[in-house]
Amino acid sequence: MEKIYHKLVRDKIPEIIKADGAGKPQVRILDDREFIIELLKKLLEEARELIEAKDDKHELVKEIGDVYEVIDAVMEYYKIDKGQVSKLQDERRNQRGGFKKKIFLESVNE
Repeated sequence: MEKIYHKLVRDKIPEIIKADGAGKPQVRILDDREFIIELLKKLLEEARELIEAKDDKHELVKEIGDVYEVIDAVMEYYKIDKGQVSKLQDERRNQRGGFKKKIFLESVNE
């Protein structure tokens, strides 16, 4: 029985599937345009999994690592320096604040 995935996976997943005796994976290599689209979809997938893991600290840490892995791949694709991101993150935190106060905006009256 064939199980359809149609999603970007980590580099070693096809080998792991074979080694586990779970079947013969059918794969293809994405071109650059397809890759970045699928990478951004993967970021959403991992973010959803992070939300689902909110009550299990071990799973939460694992999912944060997965999110970081995808973000690192996006940064590598666009040749973005981590230092540049960190600097801009600090600037935005100084200008707009962080999330320490747990503020939830309900509405704005005009």
